[in-house]
Amino acid sequence: MSFPADATVAQAGEFPLIARLQEIFSQGEQVLVGPGDDAAVLRIRNGHVVVSTDLLVEGRHFRRDWASATDIGHRAAAANLSDVNAMGGRAHSLTIGLATPPDLPVQWTLDFAAGFAEECALVGASVVGGDLTSADSVVVAVTVIGGCAQAPVLRSGAEPGDVLALCGRQGWAAGGLAVLGRGFRSPRVLVEAYRRPEPPYDAGAAAAVAGATALIDISDGLLAEARHLAEASGVAVDVRRDAFEVAEPLRAVGAALGADPLQFILGGGDDHALLATFPGPVPDGWLPIGTVAEGSGVTVDGVEYDGPTGWTHF
Repeated sequence: MSFPADATVAQAGEFPLIARLQEIFSQGEQVLVGPGDDAAVLRIRNGHVVVSTDLLVEGRHFRRDWASATDIGHRAAAANLSDVNAMGGRAHSLTIGLATPPDLPVQWTLDFAAGFAEECALVGASVVGGDLTSADSVVVAVTVIGGCAQAPVLRSGAEPGDVLALCGRQGWAAGGLAVLGRGFRSPRVLVEAYRRPEPPYDAGAAAAVAGATALIDISDGLLAEARHLAEASGVAVDVRRDAFEVAEPLRAVGAALGADPLQFILGGGDDHALLATFPGPVPDGWLPIGTVAEGSGVTVDGVEYDGPTGWTHF
């Protein structure tokens, strides 16, 4: 099914557009009943079922003038796939609720779906259903379903004496957001990192197998997520500044903005790196960045951090 190049969502109509979107999403072997019925039916072979839901609101979580529809599709999928990764699992199925202005070009929705599908393909996940309605701005509601072959790793298992470790790129998306917020488009590598994150999708399950005691993904900010982990586990967490190598693009943005570039790493989100605690040596691919001790709260080099610690929604 195709539409005129300049067709809007309202002109295409709800059900013809849904039919076209269904053509974009391929179905995996776990899908018994996919899009088109009242609900999807999935096959769960063994292990634990993991479910998460996320909302992305235009103007709050993304701007259409800052990223293409394809990039926004990648970002929406990555945010959800990463939540399952952060439990030590792997996503296999997702549903999308999409609300759009009636005059939104149909091509935008198709490009969004293509980006979403491309990101899902990185972990072998399928879009198995969803809904479409109208709104004053674009709103994306995603539910992701996955599985853990072993016991899920929670935020609440960190123990005094554990090592705090990081896996994945961190601070680059925050640097890109800072650049875009000031009307610039360079360094391009940071802007692209914001537009299309690269979560370490294989690291969650590997951390679980390696004995991680606690695990969380960094969606809102490293120190903010470290605080969630510390509060859930009833421990104190200390992060070391000297553990991080600040990449040249982050140094360049820091110099241009008169800011400490380390703030992008400590307070930045949207890269969807993983933060974990381990009772002993950390696995390959993980960077030790701090320690866990008795007590409460999060410190940097043993003292309270006075910079931004992460994104807040209200």
